[in-house]
Order: sequence, then C-alpha cells, then structure tokens
Amino acid sequence: MEPQGRVTISDVARTAGVSVATVSKVVNGRYGVAVSTSVRVQEVIDRLGYESSLVARSLRSHRTNVIGILVAEFEPFSTELLKGTSAAVGGTGYELLAYSGGGRHGSNVGWERRYLSRLSGTLIDGAILVTPTVVDAHPGIPVVAVDPHTGPTGLPTVDSDNMRGAVLATEHLLALGHRRIGFLGGRSDLESARLREEGYRKALANAGIAVDPSLMRVGGYRPETADQPAHELLTMRERPTAIFAANDLSAIRTMDVAYSLGLSVPQDVSIIGFDNVPESALTRPPLTTINQPIRQMGSEAIMLLIGLMNGTTQGSTHITLPTELVERRSCRPI
Repeated sequence: MEPQGRVTISDVARTAGVSVATVSKVVNGRYGVAVSTSVRVQEVIDRLGYESSLVARSLRSHRTNVIGILVAEFEPFSTELLKGTSAAVGGTGYELLAYSGGGRHGSNVGWERRYLSRLSGTLIDGAILVTPTVVDAHPGIPVVAVDPHTGPTGLPTVDSDNMRGAVLATEHLLALGHRRIGFLGGRSDLESARLREEGYRKALANAGIAVDPSLMRVGGYRPETADQPAHELLTMRERPTAIFAANDLSAIRTMDVAYSLGLSVPQDVSIIGFDNVPESALTRPPLTTINQPIRQMGSEAIMLLIGLMNGTTQGSTHITLPTELVERRSCRPI
C-alpha cells in the first residue's frame, strides 16, 4: 500500500524494503549502496514522487541549490524578468523560488531585508532582488540587484541604459515635428526615473528647445498614480501634441485618459512609453515604446549570481544593457 499525502523518506525506505540510511545515501549520491539496491530505491522515489524538503537539504549539506527571485510584487516588469531567469537557469543545476510577501510598490520600503531574512540560510543559496528599494542588506549569501531604486552601488547590479532610452524616445517625437512634448515621469526617489527625465531634458536641449515645467508631471510608474497627471496634461488650454510616459503602464493609462476625453491617439496626441512589456503591443493602436531587454536582464542576473556563488565571476559586476526604440502606431508626424 502506497502512502497518502506528503511522501517521506521513511515511506520510501519501507516501500523499497531498505533502511532510511540507505535511502539517504541514494538521494545524496553517497557510496556504499549496491547498484541493484540503488536502482530499486530510485524506482520507488520516482514512483512515489519523493523530494527532500529544502530545509532538510540545507541542514544536511548547507546548500539547497535554490536561487530566490525576490520581488515587491508581481507586475509586468517582474513577471517578464522571471521568464528570463527561468530560461537561463535550465541546465545549471539550480532551481528557482519566486517570492513576494505581497507588499505594494512605493509603500513597502525595506521589503528586501525582510524577505532575505526569511529565506536566506535555509531555503536559498543566493538571491536576485528585483527593483529593490535598498541595497544595504547583508544576508550572508550572494545577492544581485536588478534595476535598484538607488542605482548601482557596491552590490552586483544589472540594469539598462535608462537615459539613452529616454533620449531616443524624445528624439523620436522631435523627428516627427513635435515641439510641445509632455513628460509623465516616474517616482522622484527612483534612479531610473531620474535618468529618464534627464534623457528627456537632454534631447530637448540638444534640439534647442527650452524645458517647459508646465508640461511635466510625476506619473509614479503606476496606472492609478498616472491617471490624474495624464488628465492634467491632456486638459491644458494648450495641451502637448505628444507625451513621453516614462513607463508603459503610465503610457497605456494616458491612452485611456485621452480616449475618455474624446481624443484620438495618435491623431490628437502622440504617446510613447518605456519598457516594452507585452501589454504595450496589445493596445489600440499598438504603443510605440523604448525596449529595455527585461528577459535578458533576468538571464544576465542569473549567470552573474551563479558565478558569484561558484566563485568564478571575473571583471565588472555591474552590467548595463542597451535600450532601443520600438516603433509602432501610437505616434505620428504633427
């Protein structure tokens, strides 16, 4: 009779007719078990679906071979990044554990300290922190930060060229003849938001156009926080002919606000975003945006972290990936 519920090492031993110690040797690849016995035990393990717990594995060998992907919340950026980490981890011998404590972006500063203290030492051997608010946590395990709020510090980091991407977005609108270009920025405490605003200002300056503060708003990177600022820009007496929203979620909400006001995109206002999350290609019309290679950021973070865990990392531990324009149909010449 096979066991019900969670299969234990004792269930495997009883079914295979061997001792728990023998099963342990087979599971951990130790010597001292006859080949025929090892084959029989492995067949039972496969049939019953036995897996040792991560905690037990950690206590036994001080390693779990698990990498933690720690996020404040699962939203389009982090879920896209997870696809990259998942693709990269295959064949490395490591498993992934994606973890969120359910906190909300912007109201949960310091979440990474709590998450690391819960998981490091018993469940994970290393961690990737996705858009962490702080990078001064010292959990005793290797850590890589992806797009940290404060920008690169001493912690190994993977990010993208935010300022160059913002320059490309603004230059695209300028090339279409737009001169009155609105800017819907991210949160002021985020380095990526600061760099995207700097890129917007730089492109205007290069074109000999003075920055008009009345055309600039803080969108906060979230649809709900971008709603009112987008409404303000689109209801100005002399509204902008184009808007650069510093992330796709804000750009998509700006399109929704434009439609609610009876405006057409791009006939009445051109809109460009930043990120190139999958949702950006599904808007009507499809959103012109700046691509940052989010999946590649995930895969680069995995390989950097594994190198740190294995002691094989050489050279720089700050990786910046290029950004590029993705031209669709939400912008048109003025």
